[in-house]
Amino acid sequence: MSDSFLPRWREVRPGADDVVAPDERLPWPQTSIMGVQHVIAMFGSTILAPILMGFDPNVAILMSGVGTLIFFLITGGRVPSYLGSSFAFIGVVIAATGYAGSGPNANIGMALGGIIACGLLYTLIGFIVQAVGTGWIERFMPPVVTGAIVAVIGLNLATVPIKNMASNNFESWMQAMTFVSVGLVAVLARGMVQRLLILVGLIAASIIYAILTNGLGMGKPVDLSGLASAAWIGWPNFSAPQFSAHAMVLIAPIVIILVAENLGHIKAVTAMTGRNLDQYMGRAFIGDGVATMVSGGVGGTGVTTYAENIGVMAATRIYSTAVFMVAGLIALVLGFSPKFGALIQAIPLPVMGGVSIVVFGLIAIAGAKIWVENRVDFSQNKNLIVAAITLIIGTGDFTLKFGSFALGGIGTATFGAIILYQLLNRSDKR
Repeated sequence: MSDSFLPRWREVRPGADDVVAPDERLPWPQTSIMGVQHVIAMFGSTILAPILMGFDPNVAILMSGVGTLIFFLITGGRVPSYLGSSFAFIGVVIAATGYAGSGPNANIGMALGGIIACGLLYTLIGFIVQAVGTGWIERFMPPVVTGAIVAVIGLNLATVPIKNMASNNFESWMQAMTFVSVGLVAVLARGMVQRLLILVGLIAASIIYAILTNGLGMGKPVDLSGLASAAWIGWPNFSAPQFSAHAMVLIAPIVIILVAENLGHIKAVTAMTGRNLDQYMGRAFIGDGVATMVSGGVGGTGVTTYAENIGVMAATRIYSTAVFMVAGLIALVLGFSPKFGALIQAIPLPVMGGVSIVVFGLIAIAGAKIWVENRVDFSQNKNLIVAAITLIIGTGDFTLKFGSFALGGIGTATFGAIILYQLLNRSDKR
């Protein structure tokens, strides 16, 4: 890239199998379409997380766009990444606020104070990494650990589409039809259509679903009434933080999971692009931390670099940071548009579930790719045991409770992988 603070992207017109690097871009119309695809990829999880915590989804959408742009600016446009609602906060927010599971969270202010504290700690870690490098983190989280953590993020989310997004046999078949549609686009299509495999597969599956349900009465029909009645422009329900020591102590330690996620995602992108992004690791942590504090300051969830969008990059082989600048701007605008939220919510749930199966699977494979690219030696028992245990406790959502605090699957897998590796590595050196 150039020596300027922000990148000057070189326009390319790649072939079907060519990689578009972070400092390259497609022509702006195609770049904008790719940005739309990334917004759709993040949308389901970004609105699901706030709903589970009693936050306003429109604020979450808005702050995902703002956070992505903050991350883009702080990293100088060098790291391709989208920031969306982090699922790592769900358990601790519920524990800190006593949220009952439906409607607005009456104690959202306490959660926001804890999220800001977590973001501040994350930012400080970023400054330390920027000053002294990533060596100390990589000693705690070598490729066998980061690969396992990234894989677990995808595997842990697998039950969401499979168990919760298909309520009967017909809807399960529609999920299968959706991921087959995406697969056919990925393999048989060419050019820009192939690059837009997630978006094209989703549209094709939605049309087939509408024909079978609205046309032939085979299942729950597509309901567009919410889209028709939704306002084009609306103001999200912002909330103010309150700083409670109890909530901050519960929520701030989530920073370890965020660091592991971000480190793993950057390693995954490095493996996929062949570009070493380690020099931007500190700035990436700072960007994510600042974005989390800004989001928490107005009623949004904590944010993290999104594995869903890394899955899209893996499928399209387009890593241009210009795409994420566009996606951030789109999400920022759409955060003020209930009409857009209604459009996405009108997508049949089984279709969104089928797309999620593809994207979550690609996340898991990105973790395996970290192992392959870093030549992790599984003939060493310490690597074998760390990876094996991490995958199972993360996928099985193994939960440990410490009083009122519960550490769920991704958390136990993250901390477990780090601690277990240090224990086995030390024993191995004796």
